[in-house]
Parts: sequence; structure tokens; C-alpha cells
Amino acid sequence: MFDGFRLERVRTSEADLRVRHGGSGPPVLLLHGHPRTHTTWHRVAPLLAERHTVVCPDLRGYGSSSGPAPAPDHSAHSKRAMAADGVELMRALGHDRFAVVGHDRGSYVAYRLALDHPDAVTALAVLDCVPIGEALARCDARFAEDWYHWFFFAQPERPERVINADPDAWYSVGEAGSANTPERMGAENFADFLRAIHDPATVRAMLEDYQAGLSVDRAADDADRAAGRRIGCPVLVVWSARDDLPGLYGDALSVWRPWAGDLRAAIIDSGHHVAEEAPDDLARLLLGFLPPAKGCEE
Repeated sequence: MFDGFRLERVRTSEADLRVRHGGSGPPVLLLHGHPRTHTTWHRVAPLLAERHTVVCPDLRGYGSSSGPAPAPDHSAHSKRAMAADGVELMRALGHDRFAVVGHDRGSYVAYRLALDHPDAVTALAVLDCVPIGEALARCDARFAEDWYHWFFFAQPERPERVINADPDAWYSVGEAGSANTPERMGAENFADFLRAIHDPATVRAMLEDYQAGLSVDRAADDADRAAGRRIGCPVLVVWSARDDLPGLYGDALSVWRPWAGDLRAAIIDSGHHVAEEAPDDLARLLLGFLPPAKGCEE
């Protein structure tokens, strides 16, 4: 995986991040979702690295990254805290301004980064995501049925006990039709994912991520919406045709309109884990959207 990329650890003020980076050109930060690690990008990152410097970290608490102990208000695993990690990481690697691409939970971190650090972000791409506050404001019976895990993960103790009792069963590892197989993920990516879900500390951090989503993250979104804060950079909203976002929201772009002025939309024929299932299509789409190197505009 990641031929030509460098793997190292970078310490931020609150976290110790495992990060892989390589390529050359305008920098782009790729943020993974749950329950993946940064290796979910292994098919996309080398394609982007032909024109960009690509940085792929494990989010704090995910994979092999560590962070602070859980806080009673879940703020230690908030998207605001993870976004701050991203800014510190990129500065440590020499990048003051950069594009951000996020998938699933990483998308929530990505748009929070663009809101909280507008001077740092040149472009934002969000994959299979609407803002947390918007999702919860629109919550109905279908959302509760399809995304029940949001509310289960927010319960004390029970989800941790259930997942740790049999991580493979919870995440449908190796089952027919599951996305979580070495054939679909790639052997090394699958092995990295498997190590992560079998680590109780990682499971605890992933649950804190969701608990923050229903509390401090939602409050941050609601406060920004009430204040009229918007994302100033260009935003690409991508959703997978075979995921549940179209069924929940129809035109997901309409959900994003109050949040940004420069919006573009695209649909990819894929299931939820688009970076693993349709890497060529995703890379092509991102290369057409991300800011090119100066003097290389097409």
C-alpha cells in the first residue's frame, strides 16, 4: 500500500497521530470515516499524489492514533478538537493552506475544519455526509431505522460491551455481501481495520466520536447556523448512488445550501465505502475539483 509514501507519527497539542503522506503539489488532507483507518484511502491516495501532496492521518482515537481520555461532555472527541488536530498536523508538515476531503465521520471533521479555520482551507469535499445538526433536525422514522447506531452508540456502557464481545460479528467481518472483507478492502487495509476494531481503546474512542456528535458537535452546528456562519471556500458534495443518503434527503445539495455559497455536487455509482469501491471515479472527480498547482491550470 501507498508506494512512495512516508509513514510516521506527528504529535499535536492533544493527540499523537499516525500519518502517511506523499506526492508533490498543492496539499490535500484526507480524513477517513468509521470504522476505518487512514488505509481506506490506499487506492485513491496514489492517484491524487500524481498532482498533489497527500496527507492521510488516523483521526484521534482511531486506528493507531491516540488522544486524550474521554471527557464527561465528550469534547475531547469532538469534531472541533479533531479539526484542530488536522490544522496542527498540516502545519507540522509545512502546509499552512490545504484542501480537505472527508468521508463519513471524517466529513464532519472536514467541514468543521473549514468553518473553524477558514484561512487554512482552500477547498472542501464531503463524501456521503450532511451536517450533523441538519441530520438530527431532519430525523424521522427512516433515519432512526437506518442510522440507529447513532443513538445506540450514545448509550453508556452497553455498546462498548456489545462490540468488544465480538467485533467481527458487530462489523459483519467476512460475511457474504459485507464491505468488510479482504477481497473488497484489500488485504493490508483489511488487516489494519481488523486490528483497530479489536482494540478496546479504539472502540471506546469511536463511541466517544458518536457521543460527541449528539451533544457538542450538534450544539456547534446549531450555533453556527443561528449565527449565519458559512463555509467560504468551494465545496464539493459527493454521495454514493447505492448508499442511503439519496433516500434520506433526495437532493443532498439542498441540505448544504445554507452552509456554503460555492457548491458543486456529484454522484458516484458505489456503495458507502466509495474510496475502496470506486477509487478511480473518486480520484478523477477530486482531481477535477481540487486546486491545481500554479501554472498548471487546465
